Amino acid sequence: MITRALAWAILSASLPVLADGAASAGAEKAARCVACHGAEGKSAVPLYPHLAGQNAPYLRHALQAYKNGERNGGQAEVMKAFVAGLSDEDMEDLSAYYAAMKP
Repeated sequence: MITRALAWAILSASLPVLADGAASAGAEKAARCVACHGAEGKSAVPLYPHLAGQNAPYLRHALQAYKNGERNGGQAEVMKAFVAGLSDEDMEDLSAYYAAMKP
């Protein structure tokens, strides 16, 4: 457990290089994502993509595309409901959080 905490502390210190958002804030905001995308950002269901280790700008773009209605099909309607209340900062934080995870 101490090793994991130390690794998280080191990783958190380097986050400004990885993404614009705050991964620590994203961790709190990701509670709603766990049901489909897993606690570690790795889904157990093939229908839902793994988010851990994804590129932060890609994740941010995907969230914005769901919110703007630019992404359709598949689980788009479910995602649209989840992202409807997210601010740009929320999307930045979530993107930073998942990008910082080990794929």
